[in-house]
Amino acid sequence: MVLALCHIALGQQLNLHWLHKIGVTVALLTTVVGVISINQTWGQEWDVIPISLQATGPFLHIGALAAVTTLSWIVAGQVARTEKNMFQAVVMLLYLSVLLGLYLVPLYISSPCIMDPSTLKPRPNVIGHQGAPMLAPENTLWSFQRALQMNTTGLEADVAISVDGVPFLMHDHTLRRTTDIEEIFPDRQMDDASFFNWTDLQQLNAGQWFLKDDPFWTVRTLSLQEKDLIANQSVCSLEQLLKLASYHNSTVVFRLRRPPPEHPCYDSWINDTLQAVQQSGVPQSLVMWTPDEQRAQVRQLAPGLIQTSVEKLSPQSLEEYGISRLLLRYNQASTQEIRNFTHSDINLTLYTVNEPWLYSVLWCSDVSSVSSEAPQILKKVPYPVWLMSPDEYRLMWVSADLVSFAVVIGIFIFQKYRMSGMRSYNPEQIMLSAAVRRSSRDINVMKEKLIFSGQPQ
Repeated sequence: MVLALCHIALGQQLNLHWLHKIGVTVALLTTVVGVISINQTWGQEWDVIPISLQATGPFLHIGALAAVTTLSWIVAGQVARTEKNMFQAVVMLLYLSVLLGLYLVPLYISSPCIMDPSTLKPRPNVIGHQGAPMLAPENTLWSFQRALQMNTTGLEADVAISVDGVPFLMHDHTLRRTTDIEEIFPDRQMDDASFFNWTDLQQLNAGQWFLKDDPFWTVRTLSLQEKDLIANQSVCSLEQLLKLASYHNSTVVFRLRRPPPEHPCYDSWINDTLQAVQQSGVPQSLVMWTPDEQRAQVRQLAPGLIQTSVEKLSPQSLEEYGISRLLLRYNQASTQEIRNFTHSDINLTLYTVNEPWLYSVLWCSDVSSVSSEAPQILKKVPYPVWLMSPDEYRLMWVSADLVSFAVVIGIFIFQKYRMSGMRSYNPEQIMLSAAVRRSSRDINVMKEKLIFSGQPQ
């Protein structure tokens, strides 16, 4: 469609077949519907665009500059070919405006990775979100063991409470996706997970779905031994997770979901969870406590717990509430805010960070730790993907602008010279030149035809 608009701008008529018109319309409608569907499904992911520009901005600028510089060949040809002064002025004004904008846009490009490499902070710690869910079924003991094998310093889980007061690990509100409840309790598959007792939960298999659905296309990379371990995983309790973390001296952060009002533990959910923490024997200094409800009471009963907030507050407010850690989504804190938290001795953890480029940007932003579903990928990032000092970036920027400017000037001069040479020929001269370039063989053949045509029969 953009190409068609360019043709129309040059006064060229478009003769489209009706099939072309239908195709363009269908493509346009499909694109609109697709964008709307993606926006409804992953609307919150749009925030990754400005963050990705921090990682790619300097290189996108060089690519855009190369593209616009190359476009000067077409622009210069059109300007030199046309005889309309107004058209020449408009095209030149638009092109030069875009070019000048690209020359100056680095003034507004900011990236945390444009910094003095000597001021780079240590590598952020990686917390296994639900363990290592790309390598093992989420929120199972084997998943957390796999995360620890990837050098994670902490484990993160989602916690619900059973009907008999046992905190267990489950992300969804129902058990359909991550267990075989359809086979064991087919009549209860739509029930809330918290309305099962611990005895019933232990009867469920929490690993076979992973082998069957292969949610991250990683099952083919697993050994037979790993597949056997996965196939025998069961629902994990919070106490089991805490004992594993205690053995490996690993930090644990969990999100506690309050049961529905009709649940028998609706009022005692905090005490039930705190009791499980204390019974596990894990050092309190390894547990990040996130629920805001009854925080003062929890601090009195277990003063060693790391008080953690999942709500974005100012560093001053966090200090007033006695909160030393903050758990936020990666798009909820800017680079400046991250550095403010760091300077205020607030340990900030951002989730969910699975890509090396995003991990690199947050690393350059001085983040303390990240929560990831892909610790096996971040393990392979010993240094930011790219890091550039401000002086190096200025040198790259100015050099690219000077090269582009020289190339554009050269192209315009060459196109003007080329088109002026073509205008010096008229049709008669072109025909005469073509006749002169005929080969001598063709001329001899014509002479022979004329001679023989003049002989009497």
